[in-house]
Amino acid sequence: MNRPPIDVPRLRSSQGLSFYDRIDVVESTGSTNADLVARAADPSADRQALLAEEQVSGRGRHARAWVSPPRAQISLSILVRLPGIAPEALGWLPLLTGIAVVDALRGAAGVAPELKWPNDVLLDGRKLAGILAEVAATGIAPAVVVGIGMNVDLGESELPVAHATSLSLAGAQHTDRTALVAAILTEFARRFTAWERSGWDSAELAAAYRERCATLGVDVRAELPGGKVITGVATGIDDTGRLLIGDEAVSAGDVSHLRGQY
Repeated sequence: MNRPPIDVPRLRSSQGLSFYDRIDVVESTGSTNADLVARAADPSADRQALLAEEQVSGRGRHARAWVSPPRAQISLSILVRLPGIAPEALGWLPLLTGIAVVDALRGAAGVAPELKWPNDVLLDGRKLAGILAEVAATGIAPAVVVGIGMNVDLGESELPVAHATSLSLAGAQHTDRTALVAAILTEFARRFTAWERSGWDSAELAAAYRERCATLGVDVRAELPGGKVITGVATGIDDTGRLLIGDEAVSAGDVSHLRGQY
């Protein structure tokens, strides 16, 4: 199968990427998130993006493995610092990233993905991408690394789980990974810049997330840390990014869409 590499010069010359101090593409690594978390030990490291053509020990939520066949996925991590942000507002960064991914794909791939709370991107009800954020440094300007793992050119036999999909399987109009990465980085930069200029106010992000969230109005099952399980209709996303199920607010957990949905 012909899977071309990311065109690094074309990526770096794309419009809208002046936000980034550094954009690197490596042939193979264990985890792009782990690599940028290590870089964050340098207090000057900020606004960096790292992509890997192959990721051999990537991690999803709850330390689940995320392994990418060479050149078949987008394995992208972004390191940013958020000066002056309240610790409780940091949870909006992965949600912002989800908004950016959805909007980038709608424009660059010709598909209509949605978000499953908190950090999955769905296409036709199947998982297309996952997002994982990790706090790399605390303090006045905390550093956070947010990783995106997206299936671009995987066939059915290569999918990591049965309920997954890829852009090619879903019939996307465009699957050029260089253009897709440029679109994601551009949307992330635009959203992050607006959020920072607002003083880390979440109102605009909350409205945008709700518009793109397929979880709202659906019967869900939430498995919470500690083993508690909640079922009910997801009625909203509150101003801190928590999912509202009935009269309970869920800040973390595995959420499944019921009624035959993932």
